[in-house]
Amino acid sequence: MTRLGDSVQRTSELLAQDLSSDKTVELLLTETKARRYLDLSDLPAKEQAELIAARTVEVLPAVAKLAERIEERRAQGKGLSIKLGIDPTGADVHLGHVVPMIVLNRFQRMGHDVTLLIGDFTAKIGDPSGRTAERPPLTDEDIARNLVGYREQVRPFFDFEKVSFRQNSEWLAPYTFPELLGLLAQVPASQLLQRDDFRNRLAEGSGLTMSELLYPIAQALDSVALNCDVELGGADQLLNLQMGRKLMELKGQQPQLVVTMPLIEGTDGTGAKMSKSKGNYVGLTASADDVFGKIMSVPDRLMEPYLKAWTEWTDEEITLALSRIEDRSLHPMDLKKVLAGEVVAALYDVDSAMAARAGFVAQFSKKSFTEVGSLPSVDAAQHGAESVASVLTRVLEFTPSASAARRIAKQNGLRLVVEADGGQQAFVLDEAAATRPLAEAVAQTLADAGLAAGSGSVYLKAGRKIAELKGL
Repeated sequence: MTRLGDSVQRTSELLAQDLSSDKTVELLLTETKARRYLDLSDLPAKEQAELIAARTVEVLPAVAKLAERIEERRAQGKGLSIKLGIDPTGADVHLGHVVPMIVLNRFQRMGHDVTLLIGDFTAKIGDPSGRTAERPPLTDEDIARNLVGYREQVRPFFDFEKVSFRQNSEWLAPYTFPELLGLLAQVPASQLLQRDDFRNRLAEGSGLTMSELLYPIAQALDSVALNCDVELGGADQLLNLQMGRKLMELKGQQPQLVVTMPLIEGTDGTGAKMSKSKGNYVGLTASADDVFGKIMSVPDRLMEPYLKAWTEWTDEEITLALSRIEDRSLHPMDLKKVLAGEVVAALYDVDSAMAARAGFVAQFSKKSFTEVGSLPSVDAAQHGAESVASVLTRVLEFTPSASAARRIAKQNGLRLVVEADGGQQAFVLDEAAATRPLAEAVAQTLADAGLAAGSGSVYLKAGRKIAELKGL
């Protein structure tokens, strides 16, 4: 049996047990955390290809072709050459960004060679994939600033000691205009215009620049320069990745295989892709408690795609867990706690995951907030003149923006909780209250409820996040 097979056997036994038990969950997280570093080089080529394909949208031209390429390179005494391009358009990284890194890590542990391509040249053009308007180009200073923290943020999911770094300015900057014209003469314009986002923008009269049309060509030249066996990219990158295959053929190279990754839905359950602009993301620099709480807030239907995206569970193990929910031998909440623990354990460690689990249970399963070990607090004497939305955003950092705070209030997710003698009373703060000064909104709410200041402990609750209000 392979090393992975041994681990799956141990994990499956744990998944069949009581997953409401802290002891069982701790053993499970310890096993699956260790699997993130498991040597997978003993897997046959077919199993390697299938393990990669299980977490992708597509493997082109076929999964069997990936297995064949692995066998071909093994016969040559080496591994596959894998490429992932990084477009340094932001300094902060969230869980949606690490999906391809997890698959790259699997390739590494299978014994293959990984190259991270820093798109310092193409970032100045701006990748138009999936966009309704041209992306503003980045400067050298933007690129350098955005790359500073990337490596440390992604490190929990990827071994940077076993990777090559390249910058595409190495070959794109010296590319001459005659060379470009000769290349473009072999690429039909109709192929570049096949993209849905391009056609939609033209139909809407939004316009399309030549630099955007040339972006797929520039990305494809990266494939030619590196002559890799496999390129990873998001599902929205498919046409760019296929252009790489075409140009490699034109240059007499063996075309790369294409592996497309899913675009992960955000935590708000609206169907929108996880993104910082929508506030539906889990940042890699968030605290363990915050990460756990955000995962616990997602709809149950997201458990399966999230388990596939961020854990090392096999399809067999995921199916086992989900079948237990169907036959009612496992409560969805217990599985979601395991999922949240998996993400925290990946970012931090198992001890942090278990502590976050305990904190969540104390905060949301107990009848009294005083049983919670520690809660953030706001001094009303200091911040009472600020709006509730501002306190949530700037002081507590519960929401990414004031508009997000107002949105929570509009959805009846903003509440004032008064606790006295072990009992609780909760009062909804509407959208208008979210824009009022904190002290004023609290005083009015207490007065309307016939409660005097000091009649109990007061808490501000935004969604699943809670802070104690002091100095009222």
